[in-house]
Amino acid sequence: MTESSASKDQQHPLYNRDRPFINILLAQEATDYNLAELARLRIRYQGFPGARDIQKDLNKVLQRWGLTEAELFTKTRQLHDIGGIYTSRGKKDEEDWN
Repeated sequence: MTESSASKDQQHPLYNRDRPFINILLAQEATDYNLAELARLRIRYQGFPGARDIQKDLNKVLQRWGLTEAELFTKTRQLHDIGGIYTSRGKKDEEDWN
């Protein structure tokens, strides 16, 4: 990355909220909840001009769990079709796709 492209990188507004959870994903296994969170975060940061460390770490998690992005999205679509993935974590069936 050149200095000029680095200076054009943007700070994602949810970076500080997401970074600690991505660190947790790096250390945990691929549970249904973690798969759903990984998919949600990959969508959030996909194509974002910045947060390169987060994008790199999301790729690491995907690789560590032995999944392609297509496999991840197929699995999480099935989980969301069944429903309740977030209610088991004490959240109201809220989805955060910002």
